[in-house]
Amino acid sequence: MSAGGLQIERLQEHLKTLKLPRTAEDLPTLVQRASKKELSYTDFLEEVTTRELETKRERLTAMKTTMARFPFQKTLESFDFTFQPSLDQKVIRELAKGRFIDDADNVLLLGPPGVGKTHLAVALGMKACAQGCRTLFMTASAMLTQLTRFHNENRLEEKLKQLTQPKLLIIDEIGYLPLEPLAANLFFQLVSRRYERGSILITSNQSLSGWGDVFGDQVIATAILDRLLHHSTILNIKGESYRLKEKRKAGLLTRSEPYTQAAEVPGKAS
Repeated sequence: MSAGGLQIERLQEHLKTLKLPRTAEDLPTLVQRASKKELSYTDFLEEVTTRELETKRERLTAMKTTMARFPFQKTLESFDFTFQPSLDQKVIRELAKGRFIDDADNVLLLGPPGVGKTHLAVALGMKACAQGCRTLFMTASAMLTQLTRFHNENRLEEKLKQLTQPKLLIIDEIGYLPLEPLAANLFFQLVSRRYERGSILITSNQSLSGWGDVFGDQVIATAILDRLLHHSTILNIKGESYRLKEKRKAGLLTRSEPYTQAAEVPGKAS
């Protein structure tokens, strides 16, 4: 083996010791390319470090995405905004930048089943992961089941601390079933604990005026909404279900079920 080849091997071992595996693997190719382009030492070093940083970002994003426990992975780019004209793409794109997470603001996605609320919630969560934010996705039923179990085991504080740690907590499907008084109280405690500390993104099939029925108590519903809406963005999706659209195409349906949303203005609440 030539002296140059031995030197490349030594450099690869050094890079592995420094935990720079991608650069170690690609080093021979990088050196050849740099020689052909006649790159300066600083240009070569910049190219090498840039590639390594990209690799580390990809790994970090993959790790945070796994930890978020999304039910599936869908992106904003795959969302069909043309089918949901009630949605303001500019608002969604702004949310995707993650400033609402930095400000510990909340997001509420409201609308009937099948209009893409969960898709949007996951897509915004994946953007948050790519930006390095710790994120957690849970269905409302799973979250409240866990809170109730920890409450019954006298370990509620432990669970509340866990659910306060993520910078973004996504709670899917609030309102599909009415809550027992204990569950409603536990949800209030969680919202209070995260208030102005961490962002909550909620999807719900219920208009805000119906949350009194969901929580079984207008007083506690008002207290929850007071904290959620203090700094929030509310998006009402009034379109048709994607699933119903496919059935309609197949001739299985002739009309969609109406969805009545209370008079709530989408946008920023301060």
